[in-house]
Amino acid sequence: MHKPLSDAVSRGDIYIAYQPIVDLTTGGTFGYEALARSAVPAWRGPLELIAAAVDTHCMGELGRALRQMAIAGCQTHPLFINLHPSEFDAEWLVRPDDAITTHPHDIYLEITESVPISHYRFCRSVLTEIRGKGIKLAVDDLGAGYSNLKYIADLSPEAVKLDRELITGITRESRLHKLVTAIVRLCSDLGAAVVAEGIETDVELRAVIATGAQYGQGYFLARPAAEPPSVNSYAGFGKASRL
Repeated sequence: MHKPLSDAVSRGDIYIAYQPIVDLTTGGTFGYEALARSAVPAWRGPLELIAAAVDTHCMGELGRALRQMAIAGCQTHPLFINLHPSEFDAEWLVRPDDAITTHPHDIYLEITESVPISHYRFCRSVLTEIRGKGIKLAVDDLGAGYSNLKYIADLSPEAVKLDRELITGITRESRLHKLVTAIVRLCSDLGAAVVAEGIETDVELRAVIATGAQYGQGYFLARPAAEPPSVNSYAGFGKASRL
């Protein structure tokens, strides 16, 4: 690994924050998304960190280190772990000793919908190998900008994460609600559970529950934290949240 990145990992300056994936029926924690974080001034945001790894051709090694950290820090729930497209071109992901093969619960590898589906078709052998080990697939960012619903048909993911662009400002009376409800129904028919991302208000939570989405994620439910956090008690699940 590029030495500055390797040193930052060794010092603990690159670490994992966890954000709950919430079961919208019970209000309990279904799993956690493992989010890369950095205390290095040059890589304050995850985008800067990932860009540095890609530029120095060590995203595969960094991805492996992040997976090890994520799994070591949360042994109690399923984990959603982001996978950068360049990791398909490296050998790290399919190594038999990768941490994803040791987690006692389900692992969902998130691949972004913003990458052309032809890339994932090209990497089908890698996807087949990791899914053969029991790893599940989640399509991330569905609805962010250009959206290709063929991802769901072609890749048969176990989960689909709706981008916050589809969730921000949603109300039960809106046309956006009808659109999201239709997408949820389509995903369900194709065998994919739906996670609605970016829930930041009680109104959005109530509207998302009414769409039939199985899971939710966002600051209203819980902010990311270095220790896997609980769901906020004020999120108001139960009969009241379904009114």
